Amino acid sequence: MLITNDSDKQGFSNVWVMAEVTEEGKIHPVTHELLGAARKLAALRKSKVGAVLFGAKVKDLAASLIPYGADIVIAAEDPRLSLFNDELEGRLLNRLIAKYRPEIILCGATTRGRALAPRVAVTAVCGLTADCTGLDIDPENGDLLQTRPAFGGNIMATIRCSKHRPQMATVRPRVMKAPAPDASRSGQIVFEDLVPGDAAKIKRILEYIRNTEATVNLADASIIVSGGRAMKGSGGFRVIEKLAAKIGAAVGASRAAVDSGWISYAHQVGQTGQTVQTKVYIACGISGQIQHLVGMQSCEIIIAIDKNPDTPMMQMADVAVTGDLFEVVPALTELVGK
Repeated sequence: MLITNDSDKQGFSNVWVMAEVTEEGKIHPVTHELLGAARKLAALRKSKVGAVLFGAKVKDLAASLIPYGADIVIAAEDPRLSLFNDELEGRLLNRLIAKYRPEIILCGATTRGRALAPRVAVTAVCGLTADCTGLDIDPENGDLLQTRPAFGGNIMATIRCSKHRPQMATVRPRVMKAPAPDASRSGQIVFEDLVPGDAAKIKRILEYIRNTEATVNLADASIIVSGGRAMKGSGGFRVIEKLAAKIGAAVGASRAAVDSGWISYAHQVGQTGQTVQTKVYIACGISGQIQHLVGMQSCEIIIAIDKNPDTPMMQMADVAVTGDLFEVVPALTELVGK
């Protein structure tokens, strides 16, 4: 909705999180991460956190969102919501926006979120910033400050939508920290029904086909060993693969290594690859361009190995080892064995 003056903004309040349900019928982890971010934003705005939950069987899931930070859960349960249909959910969400007038809406930058958020932003006539890595509030006017990499990851841009409400943003999974659940929290659950107009003259999902091809699951790894341009070729990755096998880690890569054809895109970490939040991240010969850093900066312990001690990755690492990775990594592999 277009805002022509500051008084118009007063009709909008609260921070909403679009809760996502996985194929297995569980709450997607990005929902908990967004609830943690929403609590911080709501505290700055002195408002409440709402979670919006759609699905065929969500009554039991609705209560589980309150310990993670939701003050109110607005849920819609209907068999027609069993499979994701962006057109149906978009109409429903737009109707709820008009009814409750939230100030901010956060969505996960998942396949589902990336389909739903733009559709809603267009029909609600509001701004949308995709793939945010930072969220804050301008204390002067209450605008949502949305930070994301721009120009291929070469700069960080802060975007605001001063003249439109609600303000919408998508956030990649594992960029924000999920809060610990607080069982003592209390909240309200409100159920909304579909109305005839929500499902009128829309597409129908005839069949849902799951991709059964093996993929590299970097997102759930607790340790990742990644290689960059300094690997010098696909053969260089054999060195870090041996270390990864010894310590039970997944193998990652920088965009430069993937673009060079040394390893498949499924291994890419960064803004244009996967965002990870591991216990340990070992970067081998990765200089640390912005687009890579935003994909792994939330890892608990970062270890960097590089000949150049002045790279961004070496500067941000908790442990920086200056040396030739083709000497350091094999030596480390041997130490692990002992």
